[in-house]
Amino acid sequence: MLHVVHHADYIAPRPERGTFKFDKYYLVMEALRESGAAITEHAPTPMPREWLEAVHDPQYVDEVFRAEVPREKERRIGFPVTERIRDRVRHTNGGTWLAARLAQQHGYAANSAAGSHHALADTGAGYCVFNDLAVASHRLIAEGDATRILIVDLDVHQGDGTASLTAGREDIFTLSLHAEKNFPVRKARSSRDVGLPDAVDDDGYMEVLDRHLPAIIAEFAPDLVLYQAGVDPHVDDKLGRLALSDAGIEVRDNFVVRQARERGLPIASALGGGYGDNQREVAGRHARSMLEMARTNSSFPYPSS
Repeated sequence: MLHVVHHADYIAPRPERGTFKFDKYYLVMEALRESGAAITEHAPTPMPREWLEAVHDPQYVDEVFRAEVPREKERRIGFPVTERIRDRVRHTNGGTWLAARLAQQHGYAANSAAGSHHALADTGAGYCVFNDLAVASHRLIAEGDATRILIVDLDVHQGDGTASLTAGREDIFTLSLHAEKNFPVRKARSSRDVGLPDAVDDDGYMEVLDRHLPAIIAEFAPDLVLYQAGVDPHVDDKLGRLALSDAGIEVRDNFVVRQARERGLPIASALGGGYGDNQREVAGRHARSMLEMARTNSSFPYPSS
C-alpha cells in the first residue's frame, strides 16, 4: 500500500513569468492512479503560519501571504508568487508534515510534491518558496512527535536551504549527496556533504551512498527519516549532471527505505527535482520511485500498516 499525500492546490496554474512547469504534479498522480497499485490518498491542511514563521523570517512569510514578494526575490525563486502559489506552498509544506505523521503509522508515506530544499530564511530560491523539510522537521520536534530527524537529500542539487535553516541543531542531521558542479554555485554546509563529479553512474553512486548512509544512521540514531527523493540524478534529466539509469534510481530508493526500515525507523519522502521536456516521462520516474519505496516498505511489518 502506498500512502500518498496530495492536494488539488499542488497543481497551480503556470505563472505568466518564469519557466517552471507545474503540470508534472498532475501527471505524477495520473501515473500512480493508472499503475494498478494499491494507493490511499491523503489531503493535507495548509501549514499554519506560526510554523512557517518559526523557520522563515516573518517578514518574508508575510510577503508570501500577501502575494507581494519583491521582484528580486521572485527572480531567485524563478516565478512570481501569486495567491495561487501561496496556497500551493502552504499545502505542500503541510503535505510533508502529514507524510511524516503517516509514516509513523505505516512505516513509509510520500508527499507527491515539495522537497523544496533551496528556500532560505528570508527568501525563496531555485523554484522553492518555503522549505518544507526544515519546517516539518521543526514542527515535528517542537510538538514532541520526533526527537531526532535525519534528512537524506539525494536530489542532484545540494540542499543549501535545508542546511542553512537547520545549522547548529543537534537534533536534525542533513546529508546531501549531489553533483558538485551543479546549482547552487555557493554551497551551504550540511551536516555531511558529498559532492560527486559529473557523470557518476549507478555503481559509483551506490558505492558512495553505501559508504555514508548506514554509518550516519548508526551514529546519529534518528527516530524519523525525511527523504528528498529527487529523480534529477537520472542520466536524461535536463538539469542534472549525473548518469543514473531507471534501474539505478530504483536501487537507490530501495536502499534508502531499507536502511530506515531495517532499523524500525519511519521514513517519509518528498518529491524533489526532476526536469525534462517530456513532463510525462519525468512524472513516470517520480511515480515509479514512490511505488518502489512502498514496495520495499511492504517487506517490513509495521503497526497499523
